Amino acid sequence: MKEAKERKVAYGLAIILFVVGLICYGAFPVTTPEPPVRIMFKSAAGKVLFDHKIHTAESGYEIGCEDCHHDIEDPRDRPETCGECHMKDDAEDSPKKSDAFHTLCIQCHDDGGAGPVECFECHIM
Repeated sequence: MKEAKERKVAYGLAIILFVVGLICYGAFPVTTPEPPVRIMFKSAAGKVLFDHKIHTAESGYEIGCEDCHHDIEDPRDRPETCGECHMKDDAEDSPKKSDAFHTLCIQCHDDGGAGPVECFECHIM
């Protein structure tokens, strides 16, 4: 008799915990992470602190995601990191990461006149 009562209590507790888990899972859905505010890029010429928020915000430069992350097929997809395609070593089908950054950043800074263009203004030793 005692074993049957203990078994009923264990089953009841398991059912209660299962229901609580289902309610919590439904009540608190997973949120997508915010884009990073700042990103630190390390290089041989010194670290570069990139302010992601200023470049993408409406109150900043309003640069679209696809302007830098050029291989996004669906705008709702999270962009891949640059290092996934642009390797440090010379890859056959893509430029090095440093070359891609310099081409993209300097072109935008020179054309728009809104950012630094000298090496020491971005690279911090």
